[in-house]
Amino acid sequence: MRLLASTSLVALSLGLTLLPAPSLHAQTPASCRSTVTGDLRLHTLTSTLFGNTRTIRVLVPDDYGAPANAQRRYPVLYLLDGQNLFDACLSDVSHREWQVDETVRRLTAAGRIPAMIVVGIDHAGVDRGHEFLPYADPFGGPPGREPVGKQFPRFIGTEVMPLINSTYRTLTGPENTGLGGASYGGVATLHALVAAPGLAGYSLIESTPLWVGAGQIVRDTDPLSTMFRRVWVAIGEQEAGGRGDFNDLMLRLHRRLETNFRAAGYDSTRMKMVVDPNGRHTEDTWAARLPTALEYLFADWKPPTAGAQSRR
Repeated sequence: MRLLASTSLVALSLGLTLLPAPSLHAQTPASCRSTVTGDLRLHTLTSTLFGNTRTIRVLVPDDYGAPANAQRRYPVLYLLDGQNLFDACLSDVSHREWQVDETVRRLTAAGRIPAMIVVGIDHAGVDRGHEFLPYADPFGGPPGREPVGKQFPRFIGTEVMPLINSTYRTLTGPENTGLGGASYGGVATLHALVAAPGLAGYSLIESTPLWVGAGQIVRDTDPLSTMFRRVWVAIGEQEAGGRGDFNDLMLRLHRRLETNFRAAGYDSTRMKMVVDPNGRHTEDTWAARLPTALEYLFADWKPPTAGAQSRR
């Protein structure tokens, strides 16, 4: 394991009224042992757009530094809520993680997905929902301020991607780029898919509260004219535990979202909708679905022909 820096911890606000909000001042328990595996590199990014600073976590392939790969470039998967992807010690709501590092390394070694760079973008703590949401959440979203999530695709494209592309051997363009997130991170990903289609060609959208904006995030896909390569959307039937009303609402909205995608001509080879009977609004659920999601998303990815590899 390679760790280049440390960061303050913030929790994952899951976007449901019955779950706790994140704290900017949470501390890692002294007894917690990092669960990171592989070559994870940390960078500090100060955002001009949002006026704050966060950690960017970059998992590179195990053989990234090998002399034989000195000219090799890699597709990039950007994932939101970086604190919850690689290290359970940083997840101060659940103390669980997506196991992205273990999963990506295992699938790559088995030849199930291409070798790739995975970028975890830390959320902004108590401002997480404020940054992620393009529309207000009527069920317990950030109070008092209009969210600024319509700027989030610009943040990815003009601040995060330039950092990664100038530091690592990346393949650029939507045909080589994925973006994903869960809960409010799923909202941000779906909004980026529709509003900034040139940003990423592969989208991973998990457990998304599609009621934001009184359903406007769903209406944005009707009609859907976005061109993309593949999108994975998954929802659990137990997202809100005993709150059957929330479960039913999330399922209905996801079915409407699927209808809009299908009406636009996207069959199961381009858009996959998964309804998980036992799925909950937890990192354990997202970790369990991640291998299948990554294999689906990158099943058709092919390396560019010689001379076509470029960096923005």
